[in-house]
Amino acid sequence: MDNSLWPVEIDDAQISQVINNLIINANQAMPNGGIIKVCVKNATVCANDNLPLQEGKYIALSVKDQGIGISPKDLHKIFDPYFTTKEDGSGIGLAVSYSIVKKHEGYMRAESEVGVGTTFDIYLPALEIEREIFTVKDIEEERIYFGKGRILLMDDQQSVREMVGEILRDIGYEVEFAKEGNEALELYRRAVESGQIFDAVIVDLTIPDGMGGDEVIRKLHEKNSEARVIVTSGYSNDPIMSEYRKYGFSGVVAKPYGIVELSKVLYKVINGIEEAIV
Repeated sequence: MDNSLWPVEIDDAQISQVINNLIINANQAMPNGGIIKVCVKNATVCANDNLPLQEGKYIALSVKDQGIGISPKDLHKIFDPYFTTKEDGSGIGLAVSYSIVKKHEGYMRAESEVGVGTTFDIYLPALEIEREIFTVKDIEEERIYFGKGRILLMDDQQSVREMVGEILRDIGYEVEFAKEGNEALELYRRAVESGQIFDAVIVDLTIPDGMGGDEVIRKLHEKNSEARVIVTSGYSNDPIMSEYRKYGFSGVVAKPYGIVELSKVLYKVINGIEEAIV
């Protein structure tokens, strides 16, 4: 990776979504494990490169896995909406990613060999003006931390449960859901009795029609002082959010949050890492 990348003008959230989709796909393509290699470099596109792009300066980003690969008959269809080779896939992720890159006047392609792996290449036009240079550290801050274990998610909003549940499954976790505190405590009790204790619990601080996170953690710690509980809320000015350890929580994540932030907090909490991950 170049230490001094050319600047690009992008929608951070959209391009982060593209990269997240590619890394999740790469991880799912390696059921027996492997290495995902992400590379970012400066690239100058010329006419003889045979790319559907104007000549000029670009940032070239690649995501390479050591997975099962994509068959030649399917490779040309992977960016089509709703096309998928996964039993539980939607076929939306790559189509959305391709559309986002195209809207940024860039180009996205894939090369694959069955049994060897797949490489996705993304080209984004560089700005010609002088701007702040991005460093390797900036890119690494977007790293997704995959893991394993059982997570209990408590949130009164179904849309949040569905969205966060999908994120948790994508990064390797099993997940169960509760709408409010009493349900969460009952699920936790059953997990303990069955010997399948949750590795972490994520609780919304405020539940309008039920028990919220502040009461849940008190009751959980009465039963198990080692329970790892992460508090989340859209009210970032609540003192519990800024002094979460004082109230017994192991981690905190403010709403709205994305896959990168959530994966990092979970990784730290489950592995007992106190210092910041860089």
